[in-house]
This record gives sequence, structure tokens and C-alpha cells, in this order.
Amino acid sequence: MEEYHSGDEVSFNPDEASNAVKECIEGVIGGVDYSQNKVNQWTASIVEHSLTQLVKQGKPFKYIVNCAIMQKSGAGLHTANSCYWDTTTDGSCTVRWENRTMYCVVSVFAVAVNL
Repeated sequence: MEEYHSGDEVSFNPDEASNAVKECIEGVIGGVDYSQNKVNQWTASIVEHSLTQLVKQGKPFKYIVNCAIMQKSGAGLHTANSCYWDTTTDGSCTVRWENRTMYCVVSVFAVAVNL
């Protein structure tokens, strides 16, 4: 991991994080149809791959990654997040992805580590 100097403020970049998460989602479920038997494996894989890619960016953040996969059935899905943090450094992003059989929603929260 890179070394950071105290006083250097790094802000969370939601676009970079979203792109990394989208790549992970595509890599795990991009070409498949919904399968109840595989959902637990898919969600675990998406959060682990996303977390790995975020950490590889080498920025001083603690990350929280949450993933929900839902079969398309006409039912509604509503999510909400709320955070109390330093808005100058910390941040979050939510990626919504879908194919013809399912929805995937991944939320990333990044909290700056003061070194």
C-alpha cells in the first residue's frame, strides 16, 4: 500500500468507484440469467471483487460494499442510505445494473483514514 503524508486530503471519487463496480458486476453476472441457487455466490463474489478493486486504487479509505440482487418479477425494490461523515473527504456511490432477468444494486461507502 502507498505511503500517505498527513495533511494530504484525498476525496472519494464516485466515478472511479462506479466504474470499478460495474466491471465487477459484468464479470460476475454479465452473461447469465437469474438463478436462485447462485445468488449467494454472486453477491459474495461481487462485493469481494469490488472491494479488491477499490483497495487496489491505493487511496486511504475504509470501504463498505453492499450488494442486492433481485429477480425481475414486477415487484418494487426501494433502497435508501444515510451517512453522517466528513463530506469533504468521505463519500458513497450506488450502481444500478440490470439484464433481462434480474436487477443488481451495489452501494459503496468510503470513509477517509486520517494518517
